[in-house]
Amino acid sequence: SIAILLYLVHKFKTPDHWYPSDLQKRARVDEYLSWQHANIRAKGSKLFLIKVLLPLLTGQPLPPEKLAFATEELNVVLKQFEEKFLQDKPFIAGSEISLADVVALVELMQPVCAGYDLFEERPKLTEWRRRVEEAVGKQLFQEAHKEIMNIKNL
Repeated sequence: SIAILLYLVHKFKTPDHWYPSDLQKRARVDEYLSWQHANIRAKGSKLFLIKVLLPLLTGQPLPPEKLAFATEELNVVLKQFEEKFLQDKPFIAGSEISLADVVALVELMQPVCAGYDLFEERPKLTEWRRRVEEAVGKQLFQEAHKEIMNIKNL
């Protein structure tokens, strides 16, 4: 999906903030896009998988200790995300939204859809989410997550 996003950015000459021409900002976007695969994506998807999909497929609830372990793993990478990537900036690459922010929030919505409110008690993360949603458009954001938000109802 990252390769497709980069292809689309170049093909359609999107506004510079999505994938900045400034090398330092672009390096920040690239750094996050590389880091997220083994961290935010891996831990968020794991929580979603074991909390929602496996019980749905097997009909069996997840052992609480497995859920606790997966939640703790996600909490560790969320702290790293806040400290290393968000720091005190509005967005990952600085003052404007980029592909890194969209990819990050999409991945973080999986555990949220599984019933884990990872934004609770994380004001920095909550404010960043609000800014990302506003930048892409709240209605578009909600529409894009409509189906996955209802997965618990299956």
